[in-house]
Amino acid sequence: MNIGEIARRAGVSRSTVSYALSGKRTVSDETRRRIQAIIDELDYRPNAAARALKEGRTRTLGLVIPPASLRLTDMQLGFVASVVEAAARADLDVLLSPSGGDHDRSFERVVTGRRVDGVILMEIRLEDTRVTRLQQAGLPFVTIGHTAHPHGTCWVDVDYATLIARCVHHLADLGHRHIALINRSPELVAAGYGPAQRALAGFTEAVTQRGLTGVDLCCGDDAAAGESCLEQLLDERPEITAIATLNEAALPGIERALERARICVPRDLSIAGVAARHWAEGFRPALTAADVPTEMGTHAVELLLERIATPDAPPRHLLLTPPISLRASTGPVPAR
Repeated sequence: MNIGEIARRAGVSRSTVSYALSGKRTVSDETRRRIQAIIDELDYRPNAAARALKEGRTRTLGLVIPPASLRLTDMQLGFVASVVEAAARADLDVLLSPSGGDHDRSFERVVTGRRVDGVILMEIRLEDTRVTRLQQAGLPFVTIGHTAHPHGTCWVDVDYATLIARCVHHLADLGHRHIALINRSPELVAAGYGPAQRALAGFTEAVTQRGLTGVDLCCGDDAAAGESCLEQLLDERPEITAIATLNEAALPGIERALERARICVPRDLSIAGVAARHWAEGFRPALTAADVPTEMGTHAVELLLERIATPDAPPRHLLLTPPISLRASTGPVPAR
């Protein structure tokens, strides 16, 4: 079904149907109602590609995700879901594109192929060539996370440095003097992944401020890695009485290792961190944590739509610092 058939049945010209659909010119109420009745009868939907060509818009947003070969963490999947839902509320589609390694060609097609009106970029490094490429292309974009040079771009992020530091101060207030940071994977830390680098900076600063002994460990983003990491920590650093972490994907493995070692939380060991709420509440006992806001993707879509509408406006930033929710995983330092 096309505009020509609708025009024939309504007894009007193709241009009249087009004007009735687009609203670019006045069409009489009677004619508009007749056209709409036929559209409803035939269940006609305007061709998206043709509409995009006329409007100069695709009505599609690009979302650049980590490589498809990697399993997305629950937090990453939450970002993807919130972006898709927010775009749908604005009657927009989302094109997912992996980046990194062999997937760079996919990212380049998004940048140069006029497939999207703007891009949301996830998993930001402190020095990120993808950000530079988008700036060069002049394509509107927003990042979830921010680089080491944040002032020239639009972004939304969680203040991992402050939140991990607050976890350390909370544990220190409970009397803990030997605290470990379980960070993200060695590969992400080495690549300059923003949350991992900022969490380490916040941890180091807070440990120094409180005169504590701190140790930081990298841990893969999965349960098996969390299990191995916790076993290594217990074996090599038995003096540790508290842990701060932002690696929510490792939490199930950490929990298993604690159970196997018959370590009672928080009687023998306290744990605090930064995690999505359902991960924190699913930990046993429930994890004292800063709950990562589920609406980060929504904020990113809102910022991107602003950027598309007014590309010359000064870039806006949104740094989220949710409160620490005190749950059952932290307690006074154990007597030794």
